[in-house]
Amino acid sequence: MSAALASAYNNYLTAYTPKSLTRFDTHKKSELRSVYNSIVKLNKESPWYLPVTSRTTQQYAVDLKENARKLHNTIAQLGGLEENNLLNKKSAFSTNEAVVTAYYIGASNPEDIPPMFDMEVTVLASPQENMGLFLEDTKVELPADTYSFDISINDMNYELQFSLGDSETNREVQERLVRLINNSGIGIKATLLESGSRTSLRMTSEATGLPAGKNSIFSISDDHTGKTAGTVAYFGLDYVSHRATDAHFSINGEKRTASANHFTVGKLFEIELKSISAEGEKVQIGLKPDIESLTDNITHLIGGYNSFLHAAASYLDSQSGSKRLVHEMRGIASLYEQPMKDMGLNIQEDGTMTIDDNKLKKTASEATDISKTFDYIKAFSGMLLRKSRQVSLNPMDYVDKTMVAYKNPGHNFVNVYASSPYTGMMFSGYC
Repeated sequence: MSAALASAYNNYLTAYTPKSLTRFDTHKKSELRSVYNSIVKLNKESPWYLPVTSRTTQQYAVDLKENARKLHNTIAQLGGLEENNLLNKKSAFSTNEAVVTAYYIGASNPEDIPPMFDMEVTVLASPQENMGLFLEDTKVELPADTYSFDISINDMNYELQFSLGDSETNREVQERLVRLINNSGIGIKATLLESGSRTSLRMTSEATGLPAGKNSIFSISDDHTGKTAGTVAYFGLDYVSHRATDAHFSINGEKRTASANHFTVGKLFEIELKSISAEGEKVQIGLKPDIESLTDNITHLIGGYNSFLHAAASYLDSQSGSKRLVHEMRGIASLYEQPMKDMGLNIQEDGTMTIDDNKLKKTASEATDISKTFDYIKAFSGMLLRKSRQVSLNPMDYVDKTMVAYKNPGHNFVNVYASSPYTGMMFSGYC
């Protein structure tokens, strides 16, 4: 039952706002208890409201919560959730980002600066691809019936069924199979290829690299399927046109492999392989100087602020509460408008901010005491962090609701999710 509920929640959330997880989405029991107590306190004296049934409004509430969580995590990733560590995050560099990109994921203030290292990429991890037969757009040469075939992937077997009519063409059935496979959500993406008047079904795994002890990511067969067999051979679904490969690379001359192009090195660097190195080329990975790290952190902070503001402003025409939220965000920025302007951070009419990179870097390089010079940025970050927590905890505060009655002071009972009926339950998806 719990698995079914988790599936329903995740499906609902994915349909409205894509979910990306970070290490800040895992919580200790004490943190969960703190969230619970905050909700209890918030609801203790809040009035009773009629439930909000509009799908648009429910989507708006979920979007607000998710984008507030995203802003919270963006700030947290720039040094942590403690005020003293804000914007202290180190930044990694790559001498050739077209080949390798790097992101530092270690401690904000490492005792021992990790050494630089060289990387050389020889093979990129790739997915498995199956290519079906190219067929003319003529009537299917299979009798009308209910057909099925089995796909084995990630140690799971899935049976996909479809009905075939008397007058359907090869292309019509191939298009239907594309939708059937893509909608199944089993980790395979199907597309229809065209070559003149002929079409073919191509299936590509979302995963890359070979699973341990196996020579393929997925296999297709109808030898032991539940319904009529014959579609695998007819459409050529079992032909592997490209086998999955692991990534091959070296770190300081030591050869290594990985099943994906995205991995971590020494729990310090998050690496993404983009392309193969030129012959003899070595890409150097390391940490940027403090000044460059600081300017990178400020750039990411402003990007997170702008992203949240755009998300809230996208509902200005349909949700009046979003206007208040945008005004509050703009008010936070305006508190520091002049010092930010002096350092290259400019507030626009819509509340978003632009960065004059040259002016920002010049200010940082000329500062005698960087931490003191950029104190206002830390204060700005702290206010954004508190606002993101408030919105995440109770996005329904920015939703138009019909109040039924005030609670009887001193004689009420706690209704935990009254202020957040459509978003409070989403906590279970990250804990």
